[in-house]
Amino acid sequence: MIRPTGRSIPLLVALLMGSTAQAASNREVYDDFEGSTLSKVWDTERFAPGSVELQSIVTRVGRGAAKVTVHQGDKYEGIDPLQSKETERAELMERKDLVAREEDGFAYAFSLFLPKDFQVVPTRLVLAQWKQYDVKRTALVDNPVVALRYVGGELSVTLQTSRKQQTLFRTNEEIRGRWLDFVFHLKYVRSDGGLVRVWLNGKQVCDFHGTTAYTEEFGYPKNGWFYFKMGLYRDRMAEPMNAFFDEYRKRPLTEEESK
Repeated sequence: MIRPTGRSIPLLVALLMGSTAQAASNREVYDDFEGSTLSKVWDTERFAPGSVELQSIVTRVGRGAAKVTVHQGDKYEGIDPLQSKETERAELMERKDLVAREEDGFAYAFSLFLPKDFQVVPTRLVLAQWKQYDVKRTALVDNPVVALRYVGGELSVTLQTSRKQQTLFRTNEEIRGRWLDFVFHLKYVRSDGGLVRVWLNGKQVCDFHGTTAYTEEFGYPKNGWFYFKMGLYRDRMAEPMNAFFDEYRKRPLTEEESK
């Protein structure tokens, strides 16, 4: 078990969602961000050039970590038709052949550092998210299934599989200026067999069992696929933000962990 120590898709994606994706997603993935260039674990289409920097000043383990910065207008995609707000982003998105299949379970671990002067604002901000692919572009709801959010000084984990979002964990404790080690155990199921377990700095803060995927009612066909992103995704604002990420791991859950 991993424990912490501290809208669309192009045709290529659909083609990858076959045996190749299945084979790739069943192996363990790790990135310590200590190379001279960004690991091929990540797709680069969700951040502007220069928005992800491999640096050695702020690190969790070893000599490197990723610094992610979002500026006004970065990867601007216009008005979100389902949110009615302008959004911008700088996110590390897992490579397309590493996506997870519906009813599979995975453990994700990563470390996050927000600087002491990180802005505390009411603006929507997502630090990590797990999204269900809107393959046919027919989704009635496009929110992430599971998301790690930081809004107005509150850190939270949310779950959404309908038009209503629910909060599984929240804290107003000061989190800036120190590393946070997260572990998520997720199993994507559109019935009662789903799972969301979360650990923060070694303490379990969430143990949810139930629905963890959108159904056909919301435009998502059966046998769906899910992908992971971490970084800075927010409603449009003038001031830049930056955050640091390190020690990313992903692996399939064991049979016992999936219960």
